[in-house]
Amino acid sequence: MARGRAGEKEEGEKHIGLLKLAQTLSFLLIFMAGIIIGLAASSHIDRYFNSLPTTAFSSSSSSSAALQTVPDYSNCTVVHRDCAGGDDENHDDDAAKRRDRDCWGVEGFVRPENLSHGMSDDELFWRASMVPVKEGYPYERAPKVAFMFLTRGPLPMLPLWEKFFRGNEKYLSVYVHTPPGYDMNVSSGSAFYDRQIPSQKVEWGSPLLTDAEKRLLANALLDFSNERFILLSESCVPVYNFSTVYSYLINSAYSFVDSYDEPTRYGRGRYSRKMLPDIKLHHWRKGSQWFEVNRKLAIYIISDSKYYLLFKLFCRPACYPDEHYIPTFLNMFHGSVNANRSVTWVDWSIGGPHPATYGADNITEGFLQSIRKNETDCLYNEEPTSLCFLFARKFAPSALAPLMNLSSTVMGF
Repeated sequence: MARGRAGEKEEGEKHIGLLKLAQTLSFLLIFMAGIIIGLAASSHIDRYFNSLPTTAFSSSSSSSAALQTVPDYSNCTVVHRDCAGGDDENHDDDAAKRRDRDCWGVEGFVRPENLSHGMSDDELFWRASMVPVKEGYPYERAPKVAFMFLTRGPLPMLPLWEKFFRGNEKYLSVYVHTPPGYDMNVSSGSAFYDRQIPSQKVEWGSPLLTDAEKRLLANALLDFSNERFILLSESCVPVYNFSTVYSYLINSAYSFVDSYDEPTRYGRGRYSRKMLPDIKLHHWRKGSQWFEVNRKLAIYIISDSKYYLLFKLFCRPACYPDEHYIPTFLNMFHGSVNANRSVTWVDWSIGGPHPATYGADNITEGFLQSIRKNETDCLYNEEPTSLCFLFARKFAPSALAPLMNLSSTVMGF
Protein backbone atom coordinates (compact mmCIF):
# COMPACT_ATOMS: atom_id res chain seq x y z
CA MET A 1 0.00 0.00 0.00
CA ALA A 2 2.86 2.32 0.96
CA ARG A 3 4.77 1.29 -2.16
CA GLY A 4 1.75 2.28 -4.34
CA ARG A 5 1.58 5.67 -2.80
CA ALA A 6 5.27 6.25 -3.33
CA GLY A 7 4.84 5.44 -7.04
CA GLU A 8 1.97 7.80 -7.36
CA LYS A 9 4.06 10.53 -5.68
CA GLU A 10 6.96 9.98 -8.09
CA GLU A 11 4.64 10.11 -11.08
CA GLY A 12 3.07 13.36 -9.78
CA GLU A 13 6.44 15.02 -9.29
CA LYS A 14 7.50 13.89 -12.76
CA HIS A 15 4.31 15.39 -14.21
CA ILE A 16 4.91 18.71 -12.44
CA GLY A 17 8.48 18.82 -13.75
CA LEU A 18 7.27 18.29 -17.28
CA LEU A 19 4.74 21.11 -16.85
CA LYS A 20 7.43 23.53 -15.61
CA LEU A 21 9.68 22.58 -18.49
CA ALA A 22 6.87 23.21 -20.98
CA GLN A 23 6.12 26.53 -19.31
CA THR A 24 9.79 27.60 -19.49
CA LEU A 25 10.00 26.61 -23.14
CA SER A 26 6.81 28.59 -23.86
CA PHE A 27 8.29 31.71 -22.22
CA LEU A 28 11.47 31.28 -24.24
CA LEU A 29 9.49 30.91 -27.47
CA ILE A 30 7.39 34.02 -26.69
CA PHE A 31 10.51 36.02 -25.80
CA MET A 32 12.25 35.01 -29.03
CA ALA A 33 9.15 35.84 -31.04
CA GLY A 34 9.01 39.28 -29.41
CA ILE A 35 12.62 39.97 -30.33
CA ILE A 36 12.02 38.92 -33.92
CA ILE A 37 8.85 41.03 -34.21
CA GLY A 38 10.61 44.02 -32.64
CA LEU A 39 13.53 43.84 -35.06
CA ALA A 40 11.19 43.54 -38.01
CA ALA A 41 9.10 46.51 -36.85
CA SER A 42 12.20 48.62 -36.26
CA SER A 43 13.48 47.89 -39.74
CA HIS A 44 10.13 48.86 -41.26
CA ILE A 45 9.98 52.17 -39.32
CA ASP A 46 13.52 53.09 -40.41
CA ARG A 47 12.65 52.40 -44.04
CA TYR A 48 9.48 54.53 -43.68
CA PHE A 49 11.15 57.59 -42.24
CA ASN A 50 14.12 57.32 -44.58
CA SER A 51 11.70 57.48 -47.47
CA LEU A 52 9.95 60.70 -46.27
CA PRO A 53 12.36 63.32 -47.79
CA THR A 54 12.13 61.67 -51.18
CA THR A 55 8.35 61.48 -50.93
CA ALA A 56 8.02 65.08 -49.81
CA PHE A 57 10.31 66.28 -52.56
CA SER A 58 8.37 64.33 -55.14
CA SER A 59 5.09 65.80 -53.86
CA SER A 60 6.54 69.31 -53.95
CA SER A 61 7.77 68.85 -57.49
CA SER A 62 4.52 67.41 -58.74
CA SER A 63 2.46 70.23 -57.18
CA SER A 64 4.66 73.13 -58.36
CA ALA A 65 2.17 73.95 -61.09
CA ALA A 66 -0.43 74.69 -58.41
CA LEU A 67 1.77 77.35 -56.78
CA GLN A 68 1.51 79.93 -59.55
CA THR A 69 0.22 82.60 -57.13
CA VAL A 70 3.72 82.97 -55.69
CA PRO A 71 5.40 86.10 -57.21
CA ASP A 72 7.97 85.46 -59.91
CA TYR A 73 11.36 86.66 -58.70
CA SER A 74 13.23 85.30 -61.70
CA ASN A 75 14.56 88.77 -62.53
CA CYS A 76 16.08 89.06 -59.06
CA THR A 77 18.82 86.80 -57.78
CA VAL A 78 19.81 86.91 -54.13
CA VAL A 79 22.69 84.44 -54.51
CA HIS A 80 26.09 86.00 -53.88
CA ARG A 81 28.90 85.57 -56.38
CA ASP A 82 30.73 82.97 -54.27
CA CYS A 83 27.50 80.97 -53.89
CA ALA A 84 26.51 80.99 -57.55
CA GLY A 85 29.01 78.31 -58.59
CA GLY A 86 31.13 78.20 -61.70
CA ASP A 87 33.84 80.48 -62.96
CA ASP A 88 33.07 84.14 -63.76
CA GLU A 89 34.99 83.74 -67.02
CA ASN A 90 32.35 81.33 -68.21
CA HIS A 91 29.51 83.86 -67.84
CA ASP A 92 28.76 87.13 -69.58
CA ASP A 93 28.71 90.49 -67.78
CA ASP A 94 24.91 90.61 -67.49
CA ALA A 95 24.84 87.24 -65.76
CA ALA A 96 27.53 88.41 -63.35
CA LYS A 97 25.49 91.53 -62.55
CA ARG A 98 22.40 89.41 -61.91
CA ARG A 99 24.37 87.24 -59.51
CA ASP A 100 25.65 90.33 -57.70
CA ARG A 101 22.22 91.95 -57.28
CA ASP A 102 20.71 91.45 -53.84
CA CYS A 103 16.97 91.91 -54.28
CA TRP A 104 16.40 92.22 -50.53
CA GLY A 105 19.25 94.66 -50.01
CA VAL A 106 18.95 98.37 -49.24
CA GLU A 107 20.26 99.47 -52.65
CA GLY A 108 17.40 97.93 -54.63
CA PHE A 109 14.82 99.21 -52.15
CA VAL A 110 15.88 102.84 -51.99
CA ARG A 111 16.89 103.22 -55.65
CA PRO A 112 14.76 101.04 -57.95
CA GLU A 113 16.50 100.50 -61.28
CA ASN A 114 13.45 99.44 -63.26
CA LEU A 115 10.32 101.63 -63.42
CA SER A 116 8.16 98.78 -64.74
CA HIS A 117 5.79 97.20 -62.23
CA GLY A 118 2.32 95.68 -62.06
CA MET A 119 1.00 97.63 -59.08
CA SER A 120 -2.44 99.22 -59.17
CA ASP A 121 -2.69 102.89 -58.17
CA ASP A 122 -3.88 101.92 -54.69
CA GLU A 123 -0.97 99.53 -54.25
CA LEU A 124 1.48 102.09 -55.66
CA PHE A 125 0.25 104.92 -53.42
CA TRP A 126 0.41 102.66 -50.36
CA ARG A 127 3.94 101.57 -51.21
CA ALA A 128 5.07 105.15 -51.92
CA SER A 129 3.59 106.49 -48.68
CA MET A 130 6.05 104.54 -46.53
CA VAL A 131 8.22 106.81 -44.40
CA PRO A 132 11.29 105.61 -42.46
CA VAL A 133 11.16 106.43 -38.76
CA LYS A 134 14.87 106.03 -38.09
CA GLU A 135 16.84 109.22 -38.64
CA GLY A 136 19.50 109.37 -41.30
CA TYR A 137 20.15 107.04 -44.23
CA PRO A 138 22.19 103.81 -44.23
CA TYR A 139 23.76 104.80 -47.56
CA GLU A 140 25.39 107.82 -49.15
CA ARG A 141 22.43 109.99 -50.18
CA ALA A 142 22.77 112.82 -52.68
CA PRO A 143 19.38 114.65 -52.69
CA LYS A 144 17.89 114.58 -56.19
CA VAL A 145 15.30 116.56 -58.12
CA ALA A 146 12.64 114.43 -59.82
CA PHE A 147 11.64 115.85 -63.21
CA MET A 148 8.16 114.47 -63.92
CA PHE A 149 6.87 114.88 -67.47
CA LEU A 150 3.13 114.55 -68.08
CA THR A 151 2.89 114.27 -71.87
CA ARG A 152 0.45 113.52 -74.66
CA GLY A 153 3.09 111.55 -76.55
CA PRO A 154 6.29 112.89 -78.14
CA LEU A 155 8.71 115.19 -76.34
CA PRO A 156 9.66 117.80 -78.96
CA MET A 157 11.97 119.61 -76.48
CA LEU A 158 13.82 116.42 -75.55
CA PRO A 159 17.21 117.50 -77.06
CA LEU A 160 17.09 120.70 -75.00
CA TRP A 161 16.35 118.78 -71.80
CA GLU A 162 19.10 116.25 -72.54
CA LYS A 163 21.56 119.12 -72.89
CA PHE A 164 20.25 120.64 -69.65
CA PHE A 165 20.67 117.32 -67.75
CA ARG A 166 24.05 116.35 -69.19
CA GLY A 167 26.74 115.82 -66.55
CA ASN A 168 24.30 116.13 -63.64
CA GLU A 169 22.78 112.64 -63.64
CA LYS A 170 23.79 112.03 -60.01
CA TYR A 171 21.41 114.78 -58.88
CA LEU A 172 18.30 114.09 -60.95
CA SER A 173 15.70 111.51 -61.85
CA VAL A 174 13.37 111.55 -64.87
CA TYR A 175 9.82 110.15 -64.98
CA VAL A 176 7.55 110.25 -68.02
CA HIS A 177 3.80 109.58 -68.11
CA THR A 178 2.67 109.01 -71.69
CA PRO A 179 -0.53 107.61 -73.20
CA PRO A 180 -0.68 103.82 -72.66
CA GLY A 181 1.16 101.94 -75.38
CA TYR A 182 3.28 104.90 -76.49
CA ASP A 183 6.97 104.01 -76.71
CA MET A 184 9.59 106.75 -76.56
CA ASN A 185 12.37 106.17 -79.05
CA VAL A 186 15.50 107.49 -77.34
CA SER A 187 19.10 106.32 -77.21
CA SER A 188 20.43 104.34 -74.26
CA GLY A 189 22.61 107.31 -73.30
CA SER A 190 19.63 109.64 -72.86
CA ALA A 191 18.38 110.71 -69.43
CA PHE A 192 14.93 109.70 -70.75
CA TYR A 193 15.95 106.15 -71.64
CA ASP A 194 13.71 103.55 -69.96
CA ARG A 195 12.09 106.25 -67.78
CA GLN A 196 8.44 105.74 -68.73
CA ILE A 197 6.23 104.80 -65.80
CA PRO A 198 3.21 102.44 -66.07
CA SER A 199 0.62 104.87 -67.42
CA GLN A 200 -3.13 105.06 -67.85
CA LYS A 201 -5.56 107.04 -69.99
CA VAL A 202 -5.70 110.81 -69.36
CA GLU A 203 -8.43 113.28 -70.31
CA TRP A 204 -8.03 117.03 -70.08
CA GLY A 205 -10.24 118.62 -67.42
CA SER A 206 -11.12 115.28 -65.75
CA PRO A 207 -9.95 113.60 -62.52
CA LEU A 208 -7.89 111.26 -64.73
CA LEU A 209 -5.44 114.14 -65.19
CA THR A 210 -4.91 114.48 -61.45
CA ASP A 211 -4.64 110.69 -61.18
CA ALA A 212 -1.68 110.90 -63.57
CA GLU A 213 -0.05 113.63 -61.47
CA LYS A 214 -0.33 111.50 -58.33
CA ARG A 215 0.93 108.48 -60.28
CA LEU A 216 4.05 110.40 -61.26
CA LEU A 217 4.61 111.55 -57.70
CA ALA A 218 4.20 108.04 -56.31
CA ASN A 219 6.62 106.45 -58.79
CA ALA A 220 9.17 109.16 -58.07
CA LEU A 221 8.76 108.65 -54.31
CA LEU A 222 9.93 105.04 -54.67
CA ASP A 223 13.44 106.47 -55.05
CA PHE A 224 14.34 107.62 -51.54
CA SER A 225 16.98 110.01 -52.89
CA ASN A 226 14.38 112.18 -54.63
CA GLU A 227 13.85 115.25 -52.46
CA ARG A 228 12.10 117.74 -54.77
CA PHE A 229 9.43 116.97 -57.39
CA ILE A 230 8.64 119.23 -60.36
CA LEU A 231 5.71 118.59 -62.73
CA LEU A 232 6.37 119.51 -66.38
CA SER A 233 4.73 119.08 -69.77
CA GLU A 234 6.14 118.36 -73.22
CA SER A 235 5.93 122.12 -73.97
CA CYS A 236 8.03 123.17 -70.95
CA VAL A 237 11.64 124.36 -71.13
CA PRO A 238 14.27 125.30 -68.54
CA VAL A 239 15.36 128.96 -68.52
CA TYR A 240 18.38 128.53 -66.21
CA ASN A 241 21.15 125.95 -66.08
CA PHE A 242 20.92 122.84 -63.95
CA SER A 243 23.13 124.02 -61.07
CA THR A 244 20.97 127.14 -60.61
CA VAL A 245 17.74 125.13 -60.70
CA TYR A 246 19.09 122.45 -58.35
CA SER A 247 20.39 124.91 -55.77
CA TYR A 248 17.16 126.96 -55.92
CA LEU A 249 14.93 123.97 -55.23
CA ILE A 250 17.07 121.95 -52.80
CA ASN A 251 17.77 124.98 -50.61
CA SER A 252 14.20 126.26 -50.55
CA ALA A 253 12.34 126.09 -47.24
CA TYR A 254 9.07 126.18 -49.17
CA SER A 255 7.32 124.29 -51.94
CA PHE A 256 6.03 126.11 -55.01
CA VAL A 257 2.32 125.53 -55.59
CA ASP A 258 0.14 128.27 -57.03
CA SER A 259 -2.74 128.64 -54.54
CA TYR A 260 -5.01 131.68 -54.36
CA ASP A 261 -8.59 132.70 -53.71
CA GLU A 262 -10.38 133.63 -56.97
CA PRO A 263 -13.71 135.38 -56.13
CA THR A 264 -15.20 134.82 -59.60
CA ARG A 265 -17.09 132.08 -61.38
CA TYR A 266 -13.70 130.69 -62.45
CA GLY A 267 -12.69 130.23 -58.82
CA ARG A 268 -15.27 130.20 -56.07
CA GLY A 269 -17.93 129.59 -58.72
CA ARG A 270 -16.55 126.09 -59.24
CA TYR A 271 -17.01 125.11 -55.60
CA SER A 272 -19.76 122.59 -54.83
CA ARG A 273 -21.65 122.63 -51.53
CA LYS A 274 -21.79 118.84 -51.82
CA MET A 275 -18.21 118.89 -50.46
CA LEU A 276 -19.53 120.07 -47.07
CA PRO A 277 -18.74 119.63 -44.23
CA ASP A 278 -15.19 118.49 -45.10
CA ILE A 279 -14.34 121.25 -47.59
CA LYS A 280 -15.86 124.69 -47.01
CA LEU A 281 -15.93 127.65 -49.38
CA HIS A 282 -13.26 129.53 -47.44
CA HIS A 283 -10.91 126.55 -47.96
CA TRP A 284 -11.35 126.64 -51.75
CA ARG A 285 -8.33 127.64 -53.83
CA LYS A 286 -7.27 127.80 -57.46
CA GLY A 287 -3.81 127.53 -59.00
CA SER A 288 -1.57 126.41 -61.83
CA GLN A 289 -1.38 122.69 -62.50
CA TRP A 290 2.42 122.86 -62.84
CA PHE A 291 3.59 122.52 -59.25
CA GLU A 292 6.83 121.81 -57.39
CA VAL A 293 6.82 120.16 -53.95
CA ASN A 294 9.26 118.69 -51.47
CA ARG A 295 9.25 115.05 -50.40
CA LYS A 296 7.07 115.54 -47.32
CA LEU A 297 4.30 117.30 -49.25
CA ALA A 298 4.51 114.74 -52.06
CA ILE A 299 3.82 111.98 -49.52
CA TYR A 300 0.87 113.92 -48.08
CA ILE A 301 -0.64 114.33 -51.55
CA ILE A 302 -0.42 110.69 -52.64
CA SER A 303 -1.58 109.49 -49.20
CA ASP A 304 -4.81 111.47 -49.24
CA SER A 305 -7.97 109.56 -50.14
CA LYS A 306 -10.72 111.36 -48.21
CA TYR A 307 -10.49 114.80 -49.83
CA TYR A 308 -9.46 113.58 -53.25
CA LEU A 309 -12.59 111.43 -53.41
CA LEU A 310 -14.70 114.58 -52.93
CA PHE A 311 -12.96 116.20 -55.89
CA LYS A 312 -13.50 113.10 -58.02
CA LEU A 313 -17.20 113.10 -57.20
CA PHE A 314 -18.05 116.80 -57.24
CA CYS A 315 -15.35 118.70 -59.18
CA ARG A 316 -16.51 118.11 -62.75
CA PRO A 317 -16.44 120.45 -65.76
CA ALA A 318 -16.57 123.37 -65.51
CA CYS A 319 -14.63 122.54 -62.35
CA TYR A 320 -11.17 121.15 -63.11
CA PRO A 321 -9.46 119.07 -60.37
CA ASP A 322 -5.95 119.79 -61.68
CA GLU A 323 -6.50 123.51 -60.96
CA HIS A 324 -8.11 123.08 -57.53
CA TYR A 325 -7.31 119.84 -55.72
CA ILE A 326 -3.66 120.34 -54.74
CA PRO A 327 -4.02 124.12 -54.16
CA THR A 328 -7.03 123.53 -51.90
CA PHE A 329 -5.59 120.50 -50.08
CA LEU A 330 -2.32 122.28 -49.27
CA ASN A 331 -4.16 125.46 -48.24
CA MET A 332 -6.23 123.44 -45.75
CA PHE A 333 -3.39 121.54 -44.09
CA HIS A 334 0.07 122.68 -45.22
CA GLY A 335 -0.24 126.31 -46.27
CA SER A 336 2.57 127.46 -43.98
CA VAL A 337 5.17 125.55 -46.04
CA ASN A 338 3.94 126.70 -49.44
CA ALA A 339 5.27 129.76 -51.28
CA ASN A 340 1.86 130.18 -53.00
CA ARG A 341 3.46 130.66 -56.39
CA SER A 342 4.72 128.58 -59.30
CA VAL A 343 8.29 128.37 -60.61
CA THR A 344 6.96 127.79 -64.15
CA TRP A 345 6.26 130.92 -66.19
CA VAL A 346 3.20 130.98 -68.47
CA ASP A 347 1.41 133.71 -70.42
CA TRP A 348 -2.35 133.95 -69.85
CA SER A 349 -2.66 137.43 -71.36
CA ILE A 350 -4.48 136.22 -74.48
CA GLY A 351 -7.46 134.99 -72.45
CA GLY A 352 -9.36 131.74 -72.94
CA PRO A 353 -8.87 128.28 -71.44
CA HIS A 354 -5.29 127.85 -72.73
CA PRO A 355 -2.18 130.04 -72.42
CA ALA A 356 -0.17 131.54 -75.28
CA THR A 357 2.10 129.24 -77.30
CA TYR A 358 5.47 130.50 -78.54
CA GLY A 359 7.15 129.34 -81.74
CA ALA A 360 10.46 129.98 -83.50
CA ASP A 361 9.64 133.60 -84.40
CA ASN A 362 9.16 134.49 -80.75
CA ILE A 363 12.44 133.12 -79.42
CA THR A 364 14.91 135.93 -78.91
CA GLU A 365 17.47 136.74 -76.26
CA GLY A 366 15.31 139.60 -75.01
CA PHE A 367 12.25 137.37 -74.69
CA LEU A 368 14.12 134.75 -72.68
CA GLN A 369 15.68 137.40 -70.44
CA SER A 370 12.23 138.84 -69.74
CA ILE A 371 11.21 135.45 -68.35
CA ARG A 372 14.42 134.98 -66.38
CA LYS A 373 14.30 138.44 -64.83
CA ASN A 374 10.62 139.02 -64.30
CA GLU A 375 9.47 142.61 -63.73
CA THR A 376 7.67 141.66 -60.52
CA ASP A 377 9.85 140.54 -57.65
CA CYS A 378 8.85 137.47 -55.64
CA LEU A 379 9.91 136.00 -52.31
CA TYR A 380 12.44 133.24 -51.91
CA ASN A 381 12.86 131.95 -48.35
CA GLU A 382 11.03 135.10 -47.23
CA GLU A 383 13.51 137.40 -48.98
CA PRO A 384 12.74 139.45 -52.15
CA THR A 385 14.33 138.13 -55.34
CA SER A 386 14.10 138.73 -59.06
CA LEU A 387 14.72 135.05 -59.81
CA CYS A 388 11.15 133.79 -59.74
CA PHE A 389 10.81 131.36 -62.64
CA LEU A 390 13.03 128.37 -63.43
CA PHE A 391 10.92 126.94 -66.28
CA ALA A 392 8.53 128.28 -68.91
CA ARG A 393 5.70 127.09 -71.16
CA LYS A 394 4.12 126.75 -73.73
CA PHE A 395 6.59 126.29 -76.57
CA ALA A 396 5.81 124.84 -79.99
CA PRO A 397 8.14 122.25 -81.59
CA SER A 398 9.44 124.94 -83.97
CA ALA A 399 10.96 126.76 -80.97
CA LEU A 400 13.50 123.99 -80.37
CA ALA A 401 16.19 125.13 -82.83
CA PRO A 402 16.44 128.77 -81.62
CA LEU A 403 16.26 127.61 -77.99
CA MET A 404 19.18 125.24 -78.59
CA ASN A 405 21.14 128.10 -80.18
CA LEU A 406 20.55 130.41 -77.21
CA SER A 407 20.87 127.82 -74.44
CA SER A 408 24.58 128.37 -73.86
CA THR A 409 24.67 132.16 -74.27
CA VAL A 410 21.48 133.04 -72.42
CA MET A 411 20.49 130.12 -70.21
CA GLY A 412 23.99 128.94 -69.34
CA PHE A 413 24.00 125.30 -70.47
